[in-house]
Amino acid sequence: MSATTTLQVPAPSAVLELLKPITWFPPMWAFSCGVVSSGLPLGPRWPVVIAGIVLCGPLLVATSQVVNDWFDRHVDAINEPQRPIPSGRIPGRWGLWLAILWTLMSLALASQLGAWVFGAAAVGLVLAWLYSAPPVRLKQNGWWGNAACAITYEGFAWFTGAAVMIGDVPPWWIVALAFLYSAGAHGIMTLNDFKSIEGDIRTGVRSLPVQLGVDAAARLACIVMAVPQVIVVALLLAWGRPVQAAIVAAVLLAQGVLAVRFLREPIAKATWFSGLGVTLYVIGMMASAVAVSSFGAPA
Repeated sequence: MSATTTLQVPAPSAVLELLKPITWFPPMWAFSCGVVSSGLPLGPRWPVVIAGIVLCGPLLVATSQVVNDWFDRHVDAINEPQRPIPSGRIPGRWGLWLAILWTLMSLALASQLGAWVFGAAAVGLVLAWLYSAPPVRLKQNGWWGNAACAITYEGFAWFTGAAVMIGDVPPWWIVALAFLYSAGAHGIMTLNDFKSIEGDIRTGVRSLPVQLGVDAAARLACIVMAVPQVIVVALLLAWGRPVQAAIVAAVLLAQGVLAVRFLREPIAKATWFSGLGVTLYVIGMMASAVAVSSFGAPA
């Protein structure tokens, strides 16, 4: 019986579910924004760009998902018992082994893409483990945990895309946009916490809906998403990019219309608002990337 249990291997479908491909899009999109914002033609860089997209999504973000699911298996047993680990479809300690394997594969690929990319990937991986693993477990506090997710999903991915193209640290205007959209993503991460309030309360996770209450956390999420975009509009106007400024302003206005409905029923509408609001948010990201692409890379 012991030998049978030891040899038990998870099904590929369970592993794929554990890696959560649906979560790969935001950092892959942010990476693409970084590529566009560099203003450099792809040309012979196509293989490197493809490698960077794989790094940001199927490797780095997938690693964070596996790490989170492994250390969150007790919470998921309450909130989402059908998940691969609490349901037993990922048996034994396979969740931990997969987390370690994906971490090593991420570092291996990042090491081939330049020092700045490797550095950003390494810091992102450290944050991914600190987010979920004890004793730090940044996710225990919504302020710190959401900040770690936001900066890695948006800021580091955008930075990485630009660094891959430029081959060095990106110029300040690219870093500024990456930072601002990372700050706004903190609000997006808060939206994800509304679906797990019960489990968070029972397991001591101090998400922002738990700390502040549902209504206050919902208002905060909307404000945190909106303020950086207002700053982006102001920057684009100052940089002489009125068309892109208008696009970002338009998507922000649309988010505001959706937010009114979300604020009436935060728990019921959080997923709905996240889906539509984030779609608009990332449209603004790309418009901003296009706006600065003509600035060119530093000499």
